[in-house]
Amino acid sequence: QVQLVESGGGSVQAGGSLRLSCAVSGTTFATKSMSWYRQAPGKEREFVAVIHGGGTINYDQAVEGRFTISRDNRERTVYLDMNDLRSEDTGIYYCKLDVATAYWGQGTQVTVYS
Repeated sequence: QVQLVESGGGSVQAGGSLRLSCAVSGTTFATKSMSWYRQAPGKEREFVAVIHGGGTINYDQAVEGRFTISRDNRERTVYLDMNDLRSEDTGIYYCKLDVATAYWGQGTQVTVYS
């Protein structure tokens, strides 16, 4: 059974930083693409960043230069380091395992206040 468990969300003042983690179990990990998405209140879920099994990384333009996605294949975990957080970064952050059937975590809340 595939499981994705996010952690690390919280409340932070604008300009601050947070690190999100997503631990994966129940499937092979190292070769899989892993993504982060977010959903702001009243809005649709949107792409944030992806790291492929080979290491290629892509970011949404809104977070490029502020967020860093990485992975630890031994720990079967993907991370999202978020710096210079802004109020518009507020939302629920989800990790996604990119295979034929997409698997999602339960989400972790990030709130940025000014």
